[in-house]
Amino acid sequence: MSSLDVAKLDLMYVGIIIFTGLLGGVIAKKIKVPDIVLFLLIGIGLGPTIGGLLHVPADSTMNQLILTIGACYLLFEGGATLRFAVLKQIWITLTVISTLGVLITGAIITYAGVWLGIPIGIALVLGALTASTDPATLVPIFKQVPIKDRVSQTVMSESALNDAMGAIATFAVVAYVMGTGEGFSLTHSLGELAYEAGMGLVLGAIVGYSAAFLMAHNSLGIFREVTPFVIILAVITVFLLADALGASGFMAVFTCGVVIGNKESFNLPLDHHEHEYLEDYVGNTALLMRMFIFILLGSQVDFHLLKEYLGVGLILLFIFIFIARPLTVFICAGPDRRAKWTWRELVFMSWTRETGVIPAALVGILAGMKVPGIDVVGAITFIFILGTILIQAPTTALLAGKLGL
Repeated sequence: MSSLDVAKLDLMYVGIIIFTGLLGGVIAKKIKVPDIVLFLLIGIGLGPTIGGLLHVPADSTMNQLILTIGACYLLFEGGATLRFAVLKQIWITLTVISTLGVLITGAIITYAGVWLGIPIGIALVLGALTASTDPATLVPIFKQVPIKDRVSQTVMSESALNDAMGAIATFAVVAYVMGTGEGFSLTHSLGELAYEAGMGLVLGAIVGYSAAFLMAHNSLGIFREVTPFVIILAVITVFLLADALGASGFMAVFTCGVVIGNKESFNLPLDHHEHEYLEDYVGNTALLMRMFIFILLGSQVDFHLLKEYLGVGLILLFIFIFIARPLTVFICAGPDRRAKWTWRELVFMSWTRETGVIPAALVGILAGMKVPGIDVVGAITFIFILGTILIQAPTTALLAGKLGL
């Protein structure tokens, strides 16, 4: 197939995703469920196994580009919704649940996997891979479901902050499983985490402030009339810069979003019309990213592998939802005397634990590395993704209402 034919095929896929995604978004709004649920189901229907209209391989350039820019943009959007006033109340919980919480969840899933007969090396990879929450899944849910600020922003911020921890844990375990044991050194891994997170924070703050300055400064805001382009440039720049310096790109784009979202705190305000215009643009672009990410994710479901590991996967999913997450939340957030979480808030945070594009992207990377047992890890990870999104996401609003949040 010539490069022109490939381009035409990719263009057709883009059209199919946007058209079906728009329809799915309308239906989701009518039946009052998060749009990502419909996008995922649409993707399953369009994929090679059922509809045969959408076939974008997980290791293709198109898929990797969409996953990367989509996850970055949704992280940016999540950061932009976080307010400094709320952060002052919840920073202790955020720090503990984004670090210790990842280790607790990973340890529980690893132990459960070994108990179910999965070899310990594969169970370790699975535990590390699925230990972090997913911003690309959680951010759109809270955009559609009105929840108390401090609860929604805690869960969204956790999902961004713990990605660095989850990724480092995953690659440290992979180094151990593949025989390069030095990567599994606790001291080395903790030092790497500190560098990735710290440098990501610094780069995100610098790029975020620079972008806000160029958009909103009274006399030097030369890009005030083209703010959407500044946002795109900031997201791409800070992610690539962080990646080049070995820092966490996800942490960097999230921090960039936090700074731009709180630009008024730096005396860099936009007027009301400009602010609304920018918010509309960010919201619509995030919707487009959600369409692409979750429709593609659904189209890549391997039903043969799912069937083979369904029993073990469902048992682990039950443990994941009803044991690992509640224990993690109550251990990490319960003792926080500054935030003073109520039992209702803790129960809600325990239920809100979707897994999505970040673990899926890591599975693709590990598959390329020929990690032993990646077929088992990939199948169970996809069961986690489907289970948490299709079970927990649609019930988020209902639970919030029942708990009075």
